[in-house]
Amino acid sequence: MKLEKRDFDAIIVGSGPNGLASAIYLQQQGLSVLLLEGKSEIGGGLRSAELTLPGFIHDICSAIHPLAVGSPFFQQLPLAEHGLKYIYPEIAAAHPLDGGSAVVLKQSLTETAELLGEDKDAYLKLMQPIVNSWPAIAPDVLGPLHFPKHPLQMARFGLSALTSATHLSKRFKTEKAKALLAGMAAHSMQPLTNLTTSAAALVLMANGHLKGWPIPKGGSNKIAEALASYFLSIGGKIETDFYVKSLSQLPSAHAVLFDVSPKQLLQIAGHKFSSIYKWQLERYRYGMGVFKIDWALDAQIPFKAEVCTKAGTLHIGNSMQEITAGEQQTWDGGHPDKPFVLLAQQSVFDPSRAPEGKHTGWAYCHVPNGSTVDMTQSIEDQVERFAPGFKNTILARHTMSPVQMEEYNPNYIGGDINGGVNDIGQLFTRPALRWSPYKTSATGIYLCSSSTPPGGGVHGMCGYNTAKRVLKDVFSK
Repeated sequence: MKLEKRDFDAIIVGSGPNGLASAIYLQQQGLSVLLLEGKSEIGGGLRSAELTLPGFIHDICSAIHPLAVGSPFFQQLPLAEHGLKYIYPEIAAAHPLDGGSAVVLKQSLTETAELLGEDKDAYLKLMQPIVNSWPAIAPDVLGPLHFPKHPLQMARFGLSALTSATHLSKRFKTEKAKALLAGMAAHSMQPLTNLTTSAAALVLMANGHLKGWPIPKGGSNKIAEALASYFLSIGGKIETDFYVKSLSQLPSAHAVLFDVSPKQLLQIAGHKFSSIYKWQLERYRYGMGVFKIDWALDAQIPFKAEVCTKAGTLHIGNSMQEITAGEQQTWDGGHPDKPFVLLAQQSVFDPSRAPEGKHTGWAYCHVPNGSTVDMTQSIEDQVERFAPGFKNTILARHTMSPVQMEEYNPNYIGGDINGGVNDIGQLFTRPALRWSPYKTSATGIYLCSSSTPPGGGVHGMCGYNTAKRVLKDVFSK
């Protein structure tokens, strides 16, 4: 069936990693694609800027990128030819513990296991099959619910991934191993007693062992710039400073894909949707927010445990018990005195991020959605706890509350950087229970943001999956 002439075959609204992935995939199919961005620069959560002092480059949202380098779609793209260079810290992630020790995730599976002592065999038994099967099952894990290509391998992964992190931790005897798991699982932004919280840990650890946890040289914006450069090189078109509030603003197209939250989608196109689909979107649940700090530092963060100085990412929260209690308190609407803190120290490995001899620090903790509580002291106290003298290195700081995060990026509803709760109730039905989660009830309108499977993270798979659906629905008839 020949389609009637439109201004474009497809329009993508929003240039985060998912919007860029959608745009690239459809343009690769020989379609004409327009990518629209409301801000003056593309990238969504992939932006970097001098937030504190001149010469200090800070990642505004995402910082470390195990899912980008491990993305089944992004791996297919010639991003290095478009200026993207990854730097790989010696240690992917470190988790300091009281007493001056730490547990680490290294790219080597066996080295990581060896350092866990009596939990060596338990760690290998858990992770070796997942690491071995990950390249085969990743497209299914990072896709919508359907019959997998490798059902036995998926079943084995699912038996562990669908459990709670607290349940999975029972496989380990040592506090070190349990703490490592807790720090990884806390990326899920849920209580660690929730089902599926193990999935976040297993995916991050598997990617760490296979690809590492790299830092983009120059800033996270370099990922967005490389994706955009490739998109333009194959004939795509980008317009910035084009903030979409209504469908009437858009040129004509056969399909429009929105890299936005369900809340924004309702505001823009709600009048086109069926009453039941609108009801589903209105009931969509958003999760915990984040309070973020960027520091300009006079020196590298002086962690007690030397291995922490060689890690790109730090999980600061001590034990499984402490992290579990803190995340539960936050989920229940509280603000822990000792919050779980995710910290990155990019300048240790990328000197371009700070003036010579100086450093940057990037950190956030989880807070209740929409919180207005200033967590600066709590976060800095946690870092000081494991790095005495840290506070003396601070030259300047820049903070962003959940409200400010949403003001900066309207996709971050109440500061939720994951695009909505990714618990068992919304794991496969985000944003609504439908045969295809990417397809709205209105013909030609699709959702491609992290509010669709597989959820948050810089992997582009929400956008890629949506684009494949669009190609099948609209352009393969």
